[in-house]
Amino acid sequence: MERHFEEEFNKVKGKILEMGALVEDQIRNALKALIERDEALARQVIENDRRVNTLDVEIDEMSLECLALYQPAARDLRFLTTAMKISSELERMSDLAENISERAIELNEEPQLKPYIDIPHMAERARVMVKESLDAFVKADAALARKVIDDDDFVDNLTEQLFRELLSFMIENPKTITRAIRLSFISKYIERIADHATNIAELVVYMVEGKIIRHTIPPQPTA
Repeated sequence: MERHFEEEFNKVKGKILEMGALVEDQIRNALKALIERDEALARQVIENDRRVNTLDVEIDEMSLECLALYQPAARDLRFLTTAMKISSELERMSDLAENISERAIELNEEPQLKPYIDIPHMAERARVMVKESLDAFVKADAALARKVIDDDDFVDNLTEQLFRELLSFMIENPKTITRAIRLSFISKYIERIADHATNIAELVVYMVEGKIIRHTIPPQPTA
């Protein structure tokens, strides 16, 4: 029975990795579609969201079957419940990549407002956070998970910086408002992707250490 459980355990892990790789591609391709003004690629990202949704359902079904058949305890139980929650976080990230692609298609209807500098930096950092949060899950590495949590500040700061820049465009020239708002939406989508990666990292800490750290305030350094 233990051998069968280990096999099913590894199948769930493999599905999470498959889903994570697909979501990384979704994020990368959504930004590529935006930067290169590639409508066909943007529509491909939108279409591929169905594959992510299918994997989300498969992971839930496999995890529930393991829970029912093997009734795992302690760390194995935390692994399966974490896997189910991670698949939900990844599914939401793919939705956000789809949203980026939709805004990219809309932006293609007008001249480009500004060179894309901050948005690619934000998106790449968010994508790396996704990858590292999944690496932390596979390796049961709480230290790497905490690094991902700390990295979220970088994306948050760039989001605020970009919003101020876009606001100045809108104030100076009302004709830029529609494009600036769409770019602002895209930056928020990226920020939310980073937030979901952070959620995964917090789940990994729970899986490894049995500590629930979400909604907690980190201790402040003493003087």
